[in-house]
Amino acid sequence: MLNAKKALSSFSVDNIQKAKDFYGKTLGLEVSGGPEGTLVLSDAKTLIYPKPNHQPATFTVLNFPVDNVEKAVDELTQRGVKFEIYNEPYLKTDARGISHGNGPTIAWFKDPAGNILSVLEAA
Repeated sequence: MLNAKKALSSFSVDNIQKAKDFYGKTLGLEVSGGPEGTLVLSDAKTLIYPKPNHQPATFTVLNFPVDNVEKAVDELTQRGVKFEIYNEPYLKTDARGISHGNGPTIAWFKDPAGNILSVLEAA
């Protein structure tokens, strides 16, 4: 039947080379080539596939648990990552893009294709 240990997530991008550079070089993740022009984020069990009519997700497609969100934001900002600033009635972040006190400490950013990612403080 189904085996959750072998499950993987997937999402599309509009430019596979930009995705490879962003996930591999900017974020420093292990990226390998997958079948038929896809990318695999090995440790995250995630498949990234090219899609010509890609539309970015309006929700978080991938969360990266970290020990300290503020430190992760500092390090990723130095690598050129821009964090999202939210000032909505239901969602507020500080000037650095970090949400405190309304759920887990979390900060969102986008990949070059506009998909939403986050660093999420692991308890």
